[in-house]
Amino acid sequence: MGTPIRKPASFDRKPAKLTLYRWAGKWGVFKVKVPCGECTLTSDVIKDVLENELSNVIVELEIKDWLSHVLEAFFRGARHAPVVLLNGKVISQGGALNRGLLAEAVMAEHVMHFPIEGTHVFGKANCGYCSKAKAVLDAAGVQYDYHDVVRNPGAMYEMISRTKAIIGPRVPVTTPQIWIDGNYVGGYENLVRLNSDVIAASSDGPRLSTAIA
Repeated sequence: MGTPIRKPASFDRKPAKLTLYRWAGKWGVFKVKVPCGECTLTSDVIKDVLENELSNVIVELEIKDWLSHVLEAFFRGARHAPVVLLNGKVISQGGALNRGLLAEAVMAEHVMHFPIEGTHVFGKANCGYCSKAKAVLDAAGVQYDYHDVVRNPGAMYEMISRTKAIIGPRVPVTTPQIWIDGNYVGGYENLVRLNSDVIAASSDGPRLSTAIA
């Protein structure tokens, strides 16, 4: 198994911060007179991603006129508007922002600051092991939230980011990926193994979620 990437011992619940420098504003006698279409497009992409793929993610958004903050922008590496920074680091500049790049980058930061809570199954419709995993949880009486990672790109980015933070960046992520009471279980085989251990440990058949509490 690969070397795990940075995984905090505790979560500070600090929101991700996005900064957009757009081609606008003025500096001394210089003033932007021609609007930047790609800057407007980038702003629209950011807002739409925050409302859709990242609707459950807390993000602070700041939009600044590049020319009015030219020295600040240069010191931060923002040389060619539109420029997008995530927590002070440039993730895109000089062209319209790719929404997939944005969603993936923000989610990767989010999972390092906010823990997953509750019981979740990340899967897809044509995954037999996903169906089996849900059947195991249903039989054990465990309530869970199911996320289709094909239909919901935000769920896909969250699944990949959270899983790779645990198993390492080089290990392939497959479906399903399961968390119970905020604790990482893994895939279907791990769930079955956990369920068997619970049954073997108690004749009363305790709830599956108590096994990793």
